[in-house]
Amino acid sequence: MTKHAHTVEKIGGTSMSRSAELLDSLFLRGGADPYNRIFVVSAYSGITNMLLEHKKTRESGVYARFSNASHDRGWSDALDDVMVAMNEAHRKVLEAPGDIRDADHFVRERVEGARSCLIDLQRLCSYGHFRLNQHLDIIREMLSGLGESHSAYVTTLLLRRAGLHARFVDLGGWRDEREVTLEQRIEEGMRDLDLGSEMPIVTGYAQCSEGLMSLYDRGYSEVTFSRIAAQTGASEAIIHKEFHLSSADPKLVGAHNVRKLGYTNYDVADQLSNMGMEAIHPSAAKTLRQADIPLRVTNAFEPSDPGTLIDDSPATAPQVEIVTALDVFALEVFAHEMVGVKGYDAKILQSLTQHKVSIVAKSSNANTITHYVDASLKSVKRVERDLAEAYPGASVTTRGLSVVAAIGRDLKGLNALGTGLGALKEAGISPVAVQQGPRNVDIQFVLMREDADNAVKLLHAALIGQEMAAKAPGKDASTDASAKTEPRLVA
Repeated sequence: MTKHAHTVEKIGGTSMSRSAELLDSLFLRGGADPYNRIFVVSAYSGITNMLLEHKKTRESGVYARFSNASHDRGWSDALDDVMVAMNEAHRKVLEAPGDIRDADHFVRERVEGARSCLIDLQRLCSYGHFRLNQHLDIIREMLSGLGESHSAYVTTLLLRRAGLHARFVDLGGWRDEREVTLEQRIEEGMRDLDLGSEMPIVTGYAQCSEGLMSLYDRGYSEVTFSRIAAQTGASEAIIHKEFHLSSADPKLVGAHNVRKLGYTNYDVADQLSNMGMEAIHPSAAKTLRQADIPLRVTNAFEPSDPGTLIDDSPATAPQVEIVTALDVFALEVFAHEMVGVKGYDAKILQSLTQHKVSIVAKSSNANTITHYVDASLKSVKRVERDLAEAYPGASVTTRGLSVVAAIGRDLKGLNALGTGLGALKEAGISPVAVQQGPRNVDIQFVLMREDADNAVKLLHAALIGQEMAAKAPGKDASTDASAKTEPRLVA
């Protein structure tokens, strides 16, 4: 694939809500040439939660209320709340009255269009021949697309007012009756763009025949971002967040104790995704890897800092790069009859897949299979009921735990497992389970939830702190903030 001088850059929802603060430093680039960049934007912070359901608390949004209601209009009141929130969001970004009026009109047209569609569908499904559940995936797609189209449109207004030649590129397929693939949708959106003199502001959601929501759920914007980068032959893909990728959560271990990763590889990015950190969606990372496009994760509010570069390079020296934690449920199936039976866990995996439960880790012995899963308690209980029916002679139990992971490109020779266990033992913390795979990229300590935060502090101090760094077999210069910045080929 031919590489070009442009970059493809994604801005997350929290940073989007502060986009006015980024106008000069990120978009205008302090007077440097602002072009040769494609921006893919997320919805403003909180909007997608209101449109679908809250990502963490699972509080119902418009979609959840509509899908659970056969006749009532509670979802319509929730849609009113979305309209209010959207208008409030762009009033924090825009100043010109004319721009605010245009944004208000845009929101009203999109929201009322969605409302009319849902009313018609609800009326249609009151007849016996039509089933609402057959349309839920499409409804979820349509609602999610409202957030990105709104933020992209408002950002375009903001940039035009500042004198940039910004172009609103809506991949959401609004009122488009055709059925096109994601590749076709991107090709049409990027057609006739002059990147040397135009700045495309592209929706993170793209309507396509594959159905991004059904495949990737809330990770769809990063998939769109990576596909655009690969399809246009970008020199680099950049994700702007409101924080740096650091060796631990600075709120837990203290900002003075953490260090920016600076340089790592896609193996580490995959482990971070598995632990819910979402440096990038695994499918998006795969697309970039296959296209040989490096990924850079930056702090949007520190534009002079090169951030963290992610590519396929191995580590120059073994080291633990990050310690992070995730609350999980341990779903345990104990049965005497599984001994010697091949494929005994097939029904377990089938149920986990059916209920869209993410597996973080797994362990097994002769008569016990345990899956550590990242899901709501409601989803886990559904799986538990399925398994109790499928294995009537088995004991199926669930309990809440935490997985604390020490992650690095290469952990060989560090004795990080022994050092970590020693630090936990000294503090009186006994792990429920410990796992380290043969690839030596992560160690997982399964702990009681009340011990997780303290364990992160202890493991970070023991494995990444200054004392451990002094004893390491060699310093990996790639963690330095100035290291590996050369792939950013911007005019």
